[in-house]
Amino acid sequence: MKKERKIRLFYGSLAIFVLMLNAMPVLAQENGRRQESWHEGAGIAALIDRPESEEETDGEGQEAAAARESEKTPDEAGAEGKQNAAKDEKDAEPETEELVMAHVNNVLNVRREPDSEAELAGYLYADCGGTVLEQKDGWTKLESGELVGWAKDDYLLFGEEAKEAAENAGRTVATTTTGALRIRKAPSADAGVYDLLEEGAEYEVVNEAQLAFSDDITISSDWVAVDYEGKTGFVSAEYVKIEFLVDYGETVEQVQARQEEEKRQEEALKAEQQKKEVEKAKALAASDEMLLAALIQCEAGNQVYEGQVAVGAVVMNRVKSGAYPNTIKDVIFASGQFTPAGSGKLGSLISSGNIKASCIQAAREAIAGVSPIGTATHFRRAGSTEGIVIGNHVFW
Repeated sequence: MKKERKIRLFYGSLAIFVLMLNAMPVLAQENGRRQESWHEGAGIAALIDRPESEEETDGEGQEAAAARESEKTPDEAGAEGKQNAAKDEKDAEPETEELVMAHVNNVLNVRREPDSEAELAGYLYADCGGTVLEQKDGWTKLESGELVGWAKDDYLLFGEEAKEAAENAGRTVATTTTGALRIRKAPSADAGVYDLLEEGAEYEVVNEAQLAFSDDITISSDWVAVDYEGKTGFVSAEYVKIEFLVDYGETVEQVQARQEEEKRQEEALKAEQQKKEVEKAKALAASDEMLLAALIQCEAGNQVYEGQVAVGAVVMNRVKSGAYPNTIKDVIFASGQFTPAGSGKLGSLISSGNIKASCIQAAREAIAGVSPIGTATHFRRAGSTEGIVIGNHVFW
């Protein structure tokens, strides 16, 4: 089973969630040219909507520009020429921080060198993304979570295709940064409350278009709309962190660690199941009297004596009824009937030998035919069903 792998990409401003994946640049006019101001920490979210470089004139004609150039001193012209040459050289450098997405149906091998025979570094799965570090000879060196390595370009998406894939595969979530945060039914401090959220609670953000469709409203940047059990909830933007998440790859070491943990859990589950089977076998080997006494203790060990006899009587009434098995063991171990029997607790108690004397006596009386509850065949905690109430139980 593939664990969730995430690239956590932080938006520098909570207001950006309204635009979801469009991490639009802040444009400022300075000396007639547009200046890009990318929000710090936007990461791949910013890469998703990186604008192309754009030139704008300030309205003056070519002649006026030429006249200004002719007025410059040789030193000024030379200095500016060097600056422009340096700028042109910088602009000619390839972008090293570029979004890349896996383009596979299953798993893409990532290698330590750009060679199909090189050692495996890890794996990229469908919908996994990362950033480009280097490219050569049809291979791309990428970083995806803790995974750094080379993958063939044939199985990767770049540019607009990568952006589109990230938008489809990724999601934006709000994570609470404080405890007892109220999730409200409307974007107002006076609105009703669905729940109090713990610190670190994570909910998917409902974006502007989704909010307009489902609730036909827009909200201010003071609030964040989130999906709460299929309903729209609202939390204060001041107390949540907005993140854009895309799955990331796994290193070989991470895969091995995950597989070892899964194997350990599987073995533990088998051991637990075997333990339950052993305990069940011990219980089945016990006499009817001790088996019923153990069940009485598990179900009503802290109840009054009459309540203990009543639990035993339920079992005996089922034995006598044609609707249930006709032995004490079969009634107690019938699927889904008595929780202690299925969980192994009953067998453990019998193995320990710590059965209360009152429960043993109650079992003897119930087997002998004593029943303070008539022919009742069910019981549960009192309060939700009508019947004969004894202690904390109701019998019917």
